[in-house]
Amino acid sequence: MELHITLDDRRDLTGSLYRQLRDAVLDGRLRAGEALPATRELARRLAVSRGTVSVVYDRLAAEGYLTARVGAGTFVRESAAPSRHAPAASPLRPRPEWTGLRAWPYWRQDVPYDMRAGLPDTRLFPYEAWRRLMAAELRPRTHDVGDPAGLPVLREAIARHAGVSRSVRASASDVIVTSGIQQALDLVGRVLLEPGAHVAVEDPGYPPAQLLFRSQGLRVTGVPVDAEGLRVDALPPDVRAVYLTPSHQFPLGMPMSLPRRRALLDWARRRDVVVIEDDYDTEYRFGGRPIEPLQSLDEDGRVLYLGTFSKLMRPVLRLGFLVAPPALHDAFRMARYVTSWHGDPPVQAALARFIDEGLLARHIRRSRRVYQERHELIADTLTTGLADRLTLVPSAAGLHLSARLSAPSDVQAVQAADAEGVALFPLSDFAVTEPPSNGLVFGYGAISTEDIPPALTRLRRALDGR
Repeated sequence: MELHITLDDRRDLTGSLYRQLRDAVLDGRLRAGEALPATRELARRLAVSRGTVSVVYDRLAAEGYLTARVGAGTFVRESAAPSRHAPAASPLRPRPEWTGLRAWPYWRQDVPYDMRAGLPDTRLFPYEAWRRLMAAELRPRTHDVGDPAGLPVLREAIARHAGVSRSVRASASDVIVTSGIQQALDLVGRVLLEPGAHVAVEDPGYPPAQLLFRSQGLRVTGVPVDAEGLRVDALPPDVRAVYLTPSHQFPLGMPMSLPRRRALLDWARRRDVVVIEDDYDTEYRFGGRPIEPLQSLDEDGRVLYLGTFSKLMRPVLRLGFLVAPPALHDAFRMARYVTSWHGDPPVQAALARFIDEGLLARHIRRSRRVYQERHELIADTLTTGLADRLTLVPSAAGLHLSARLSAPSDVQAVQAADAEGVALFPLSDFAVTEPPSNGLVFGYGAISTEDIPPALTRLRRALDGR
């Protein structure tokens, strides 16, 4: 290993080397069981005598930090666990916007029946095809530095994909590749919204978007939704941006009606408001007419369209995109540059080929059939075996369903279900400004089809208090 040691004080070489090695063990930079350089090698690197290094190693071994193994070398002793951390006392404090924020709990892994919303089934992903594409891109080539807006081949592929599958009007130059929708939202806030600006979001709505806007010093107000989507008549008059999920409202699931979409665009035009359209899972539509995105209805250039591949492929790939009008291209490219320079060129190149070779379309067709089966299975069960407790909210798309709960409270229901090994979200977790709705959100991306009946049986038992 390459061990960083500086010996500026040549008057106390032994003491300086001892303190730096000891600190490296205590700080955890040298981990338990890790091998140290041989005395001869370290002495050569530091331009000191081998005897100096040997004295230090012997002292650290005597104090319990190191252990020597004959014929093998010198190692950090297993019992020499790190015990030092960054200073506990500090005058530094976060901005008020960061106080009290709570992350959305996606990272729990120990759930027998995982029905949390927003997670795709990674078992359906074509790993062999993806490995082949990635292997080809990881060979020596010109991927050292990428365009902040994304590789041109991927931007072209995304423009074609969004145009064919979502009726989005965009050329490659309109596309900014991002690390998921969350980064796209961050770029929008940086480029278009001053701190203190008023942002309207759906209520109930997507928690990470609300957290991000608040972290940017923006004022967030929830606007109620009904059977036709976000209520335009309830929008505050002073908002500068409206964020919504019109094709599949998150978390309730209804699409925004065409008259309501036109009303929103007319309202935004009159008040000079930016509309942020999050189209997170339109590809998974199981019936009814395709929903025309706001972006394709917009004649004004004020709709920013956000898409993601996290729901289609694997969330860990962190790939999304933003479609913006030409007047904003340079600003968004620079915002992407100053925050993270560029994305991962090999992954972007592999995704471009994944799209162009028809592999993405094939994966969507295959996974859509699986998700539709799960969607129908949950909907049928909720409307028959659980109809006395739950009222299904109609939905024909996506990776989740929502239902209104009569009793008990949804937080109590989720806790009781968790005790039965079933993880799901309470609808009240998605409230913004309005009083929370009592209900449950059923995700079916992370649970297998055969596990759905026993999971819902356990939920029934939890709701009945048995």
